Amino acid sequence: MSGPEIALLTNPTSGKGKGAKAAAIALPRLRAAGFSVRSLVGRDAAEALDLARQCVADGIETLVVVGGDGMVHLGTQAVATTSTRLGIIPAGTGNDVARYLGLNRTDPGSATDVIVANRERVIDLGKVGHRWFVTVLAAGFDAIVNERANKMSWPKGQMRYNLATLAELRVLKPIPYVVELDGQPMSFEATMVAVGNGPSFGGGLRITDGALLDDGLLDVVIIEPMGKMELIRTYPKLFKGTHVHHPGYSHHAVREITIAAPGITAYADGERLSSLPLTVTCVPQALRVLVP
Repeated sequence: MSGPEIALLTNPTSGKGKGAKAAAIALPRLRAAGFSVRSLVGRDAAEALDLARQCVADGIETLVVVGGDGMVHLGTQAVATTSTRLGIIPAGTGNDVARYLGLNRTDPGSATDVIVANRERVIDLGKVGHRWFVTVLAAGFDAIVNERANKMSWPKGQMRYNLATLAELRVLKPIPYVVELDGQPMSFEATMVAVGNGPSFGGGLRITDGALLDDGLLDVVIIEPMGKMELIRTYPKLFKGTHVHHPGYSHHAVREITIAAPGITAYADGERLSSLPLTVTCVPQALRVLVP
């Protein structure tokens, strides 16, 4: 007799092929633990999302995604506010959500054991229109870099982001923002505005350091206009969260924020969302996740 049915949804190209290798470790381990496993691979993001939504419609207890934050983002679109839990086997480059939840980011076997152990946590999500996000919504210099990198066909991987960053640093200028924080209007110039459900993005950049996943609030960080050299000097501090001591840093905890700025396309969980203006809302206890 087989146990509860779970779905294993893999991005085989995650982390330069780590996704396929991680799934090959996880699948027999889950079956040996008595689970009936529906193993799925989408040919592209749209098909993967269709497969994930079908699993939820079929009442599958747990959707396990194998990949990076992009794959977690995709799975979240399907399971948010449903009774289906999300399991994560990290196999990407950033793996910020796995970092949040204390999952082993290098050992797929250990991450699989978390699925088997079946310990659940309920966390908040950010929501923009019909799109959900787990980590951080970027709406400033970082989003501009993402947008430029996405238009570049060469080189691949991290180097593309490095080149996009250099290109945008050359033309760095303050961005004029109009925002509403829980209905309170503000207007200012800044280098970036970031809205965090969790504390980090981009592989451990702690832009919204101190953000909690289950406090019912979004953490809004505003970085006042910086010159090129100052931005370059401040960037490494994001890995430790020590940028919070910079005089141009400010932080607000809100339930909802509306952001407007000309020519900016927002990104969340590293995925392209939409052009500003947009409204971000915190939806408390919207995602059931499996944790160590």
